[in-house]
Amino acid sequence: MLAWFRDLTAKERRTMLACFGGWSLDAFDVQMYSFVIPTVIAIWGLSRGEAGLIGTVTLLISSFGGWFSGTLADRYGRVRMLQITILWYSFFTFLCAFAQNFEQLFILRALHGFGFGGEWAAGAVLMGEVVRDKYRGRAVGLVQTGWAIGWGGSALVFTAIYAFLPEALAWRVLFAVGLLPAFYVFWIRRHIDEPEIYRAHRSSRPAPGIAHLFSAFRGPYLWTTIKVSLMVSGAQGSGYALGIWMPTYLRTVRGLSAPSTGGFLLVQILGALFGFLLGTYLSDAIGRKWTFMLSAILSAIMVAVFMFVPMDNTALLLLGIPLNMALLMKFPPMGPFMTELYPTEVRGTGQGFCYNAGRAIGSFFPAMVGFVSEGWPLGLVIAVFSTLASAVMIVMLLMLPETRGRSLTAIGSEPARQPAAAASSMTS
Repeated sequence: MLAWFRDLTAKERRTMLACFGGWSLDAFDVQMYSFVIPTVIAIWGLSRGEAGLIGTVTLLISSFGGWFSGTLADRYGRVRMLQITILWYSFFTFLCAFAQNFEQLFILRALHGFGFGGEWAAGAVLMGEVVRDKYRGRAVGLVQTGWAIGWGGSALVFTAIYAFLPEALAWRVLFAVGLLPAFYVFWIRRHIDEPEIYRAHRSSRPAPGIAHLFSAFRGPYLWTTIKVSLMVSGAQGSGYALGIWMPTYLRTVRGLSAPSTGGFLLVQILGALFGFLLGTYLSDAIGRKWTFMLSAILSAIMVAVFMFVPMDNTALLLLGIPLNMALLMKFPPMGPFMTELYPTEVRGTGQGFCYNAGRAIGSFFPAMVGFVSEGWPLGLVIAVFSTLASAVMIVMLLMLPETRGRSLTAIGSEPARQPAAAASSMTS
């Protein structure tokens, strides 16, 4: 399964490593808040709704970060924007360690979200353009396993810090550690170059202006942009409704301690890693669209089993592996799918907007879980909103084409038509 990796050029491998590190460190920083929700609720007397709003504003502002970063990546370069966004989210994660109240943490997590969203946009386009067509799905999917690695690193650091420090101090130290990803930029500056397809395009055309922000909404791309954004919102919402509230569910409903919660989550993260690897393989084996559909259906089933079937904590621990496999296998095809929908001149803007608009819409799910769970059981509310999000994803997929096998050089000024080789019975 990894024989293809040896066929990659040195540039393709270095670019994969750069984006793998960027996504790993992105997850490391962004997942920290989910671990400290019970702590800030207890220390500041927040309601679940208020705690959910902080998670939501991070994701909501990330949509603007991704949109602007994608547009600036079209104008100034993919690599430059990758570096800027990593520095941005690292700095504001660090500042969260000094927040004194709800309002300050709300603002700092919002600013963190701007860089968090931008990093994905720049990295996904960079990867999609550097790696050749026949390996794109596997390469981008493999790189996205970095999310599970970063999430796992965050859980390990959380577990270690909370085991040795009082909670009132531990959560601040955890955020302070979030500055470390900034140092990765030095390696990127030294080893990573812009994609050849981007440089060739930029040398033949003037730099796009401010109106380029809206290029993904022009006639040829409008409905593609809307449908993909809603599809991603369902994918993101189903994961956010569960992921952001999982530590709180384990501690308040299942009665686990903070260190036990960290260990419990590490097993779930192992499932996430398997899910990323499975999605990476299926993306090229059965196509982007079938992988999305399979993940959405299995996610709805597994969330219902996790929340409603009576079982002890040991069984729940083991069930976390297939649950997270189902939830996370949908993300490896995201980058290749959107890369193959837009031509070079609008790829950064289109991809940045769609993925992060999906984050923005999906970001309302954890807030709704927080508010509704004030009067209803937390597990029930998580299951309802996660399943609703998966249903949105399925509906949008029925209106989108398969893109496996598309050559980027063949995508003209209008959205590429599906090649016969990639056609499937699901293509509309």
